[in-house]
Amino acid sequence: MPNRSNLLATLDNSSGFEVLVLGDVMLDRFNYGSAVRISPEAPIPVLKISHQERMLGGAGNVLRNIFSLGGRARLVSVVGEDAEGREIESILAAQGATASHIVKSAGRPTTVKTRFIADGQQLLRSDHEATHTLQPRTAGLVLKAFTEALRTADIVILSDYAKGVLSDTVLKQVIALATAKGIPVIADPKSADFGRYEGVTLLTPNRKEMIAASGMPCGTNIEVEEAAEYMLAKTGLEALLVTRSEAGMSLITREEAHHISAEAQEVFDVSGAGDSVIAALALGIAAGASLQDAAALANLAGSIAVSKTGTAAVTREEMKHALHNLEISGLENKIVGLDAALERVSNWRMRGLKVGFTNGCFDLVHPGHISLMQQAKGECDRLVVGLNTDDSIRRLKGEGRPVTNENSRAIVLASLADVDLVVPFAEDTPIRLIEAIRPDVLIKGADYTVETVVGAGVVQAYGGRVHLAALKEGFSTTGTIQRLLGRTEKA
Repeated sequence: MPNRSNLLATLDNSSGFEVLVLGDVMLDRFNYGSAVRISPEAPIPVLKISHQERMLGGAGNVLRNIFSLGGRARLVSVVGEDAEGREIESILAAQGATASHIVKSAGRPTTVKTRFIADGQQLLRSDHEATHTLQPRTAGLVLKAFTEALRTADIVILSDYAKGVLSDTVLKQVIALATAKGIPVIADPKSADFGRYEGVTLLTPNRKEMIAASGMPCGTNIEVEEAAEYMLAKTGLEALLVTRSEAGMSLITREEAHHISAEAQEVFDVSGAGDSVIAALALGIAAGASLQDAAALANLAGSIAVSKTGTAAVTREEMKHALHNLEISGLENKIVGLDAALERVSNWRMRGLKVGFTNGCFDLVHPGHISLMQQAKGECDRLVVGLNTDDSIRRLKGEGRPVTNENSRAIVLASLADVDLVVPFAEDTPIRLIEAIRPDVLIKGADYTVETVVGAGVVQAYGGRVHLAALKEGFSTTGTIQRLLGRTEKA
């Protein structure tokens, strides 16, 4: 893994650069609900829809990821003269992006992908699209829009979803235009003919695309290197970044090869992960990072994206949290802020998992705390622990406390197998966290009553429950500190 400080610096420096995204934009629609009965009309489930979401997919999701990572971007693409095209323009406007480089075509519909999801399981996806090559007039308008947008661009992404925007003619001309200005170009291919992308700075096929293009196996590091070296020699490309799912990534240039291990994450949905990868990659390169460091950032972005629901967007805050957590083996990004916690909880709920919550200061973790965590995890599928910050503890317990600082306490808690998330809070009570997370089960020690547990009324009001865990006798943080102080004084 490259130096964490270098990656953090690259991430911080990337916000001043502009990425020009050219490719196939689409409208992603998600219909969520539950399927509790079979249709009397046919042997298929009936989806009772609870809520719907819409977002940009394809090249639009690349744009969204660039924005969420703190970068600037422009999108050049084609939509139909239809309601869905206007919907895409509306979403762009809501994101603060301009639609001035979006070309409208009367001869093709806007690409729409609609997914139907029951209790976290995708039942069906329907695609409404046209994939034929752009007509000459439309292609000319795309090239004109690209040329205008290129004036302020620092790097170009070609987001190819094989929907017709990146025809051979368009590809050749836009690569030539960018190369003439010395602007790097990254291409995410869908064609097995990698020669179409000759002249790009970096091509980012996934393992399946690499196998299809080379006709060679790509299971091991050595196999990927051999296939990549063959394709570099055959096509005239300078570098390949092969994304390999759970095996991580392989960066192969004409001079060297680097294999980057996947960062361990709970995989929930791979939709759009490639868009997160190429967005982070482009921002890294634009900020002056080496290909290896940019690839490491991209790998991290991909690992975060697959833990999210639906078409994913990775945030700068999540990247920073992940980079900090890389220093601590096995914590798997457990220490997060409230916003990231809410997204993780939402993912769990989409899978039908029960969420529990407990909280405390946990200053000097002892066997009593371990017992509490074990009992709490026994009441739920995923356990969130609210952790008082140092200032919060100082207000509650006075000067001299905590004995161990917030970061140390968070690391110890996150290292426990029964703990799935640690969320620090600065208030005197965790009521804000409880109201936001809405746990199914609220757990505290049996030294409380249900009436005295903070948040009990909130949880019970929406149908949740409170569980009082049995105490392990003889263990107390305050008692331990007093005994230590007593021994110190006698000594």
